[in-house]
Amino acid sequence: MNNKLPTLLIFLIIVLGIGSQALFIVHQTEQAIILQLGEPKNEVYKAGLHLKVPFIDSVVRFDARILDYDAKPAEALTSDLKTIVLDNYARWHIINPLQFYRTVRTIPNAQTRLDAVIYSQMRAHIGRCTLTEVVASERTNIMDSVTEQASRQMKEFGIEVVDARIKRTDLPPENQRAIYDRMRAERERQARQYRSEGTEEATKVRSTADRERAIILAEAKKKAQILQGEGDAAAAKIFADAYGKSPEFFEFQRSLEAMKTSFENNTKIVVTPDNPLFKSIK
Repeated sequence: MNNKLPTLLIFLIIVLGIGSQALFIVHQTEQAIILQLGEPKNEVYKAGLHLKVPFIDSVVRFDARILDYDAKPAEALTSDLKTIVLDNYARWHIINPLQFYRTVRTIPNAQTRLDAVIYSQMRAHIGRCTLTEVVASERTNIMDSVTEQASRQMKEFGIEVVDARIKRTDLPPENQRAIYDRMRAERERQARQYRSEGTEEATKVRSTADRERAIILAEAKKKAQILQGEGDAAAAKIFADAYGKSPEFFEFQRSLEAMKTSFENNTKIVVTPDNPLFKSIK
């Protein structure tokens, strides 16, 4: 009985060792393939517990999550011959571990290939756009197109590009001052043009206002002269009618007005008693 115990322990150890080599676990964030004597089997293992041939098969695991790749800033040339420093990144994941292993094998190798593909696509798209379009209007279209085409090229490596994005676009240090000077000169030219157009428009408005003012004043003067003529005519008619009804009273009224006018401002005059001025009083 005592001689069988060490044999049983040895047997259990051998069984456990073989069992540990025959079983392997794939986590939820992983996917795996099996290499049999260095050659991959045509099967992809998802999350769970799986079997393999002990001491012959080996397990290669790959990350099933979406991975980030941040490219180094590099220069690109726009269609208007402006050099920019392009900083971009990409998000990707492995969709075919077998193809991935046969072509690039490791994630660093995949990122090197990804960098070459995305950078070439970025340069090609930016080369068809001006600097203003890259920075503003066409930025989203460029990123979407690069994502689609890079994903199509990377499928032969078992990779899908989920998103390719431009983080920032800068001018090279040696070109920044020249670009800013040209931008300032262009803005100043536009400002001068706008001021000139504003001055011209203001002159037109003032000229129109002066012309309308002259017309209004002329019409008002004309109307005033007409009204004054009509008033003078009416006054003359009234005087004529009054004189016709009572010439003596009218002559008396006129002599009083003449006296009033003559004696204004303490005026002193010397007249004889038989002066016509006193005829009405007498």
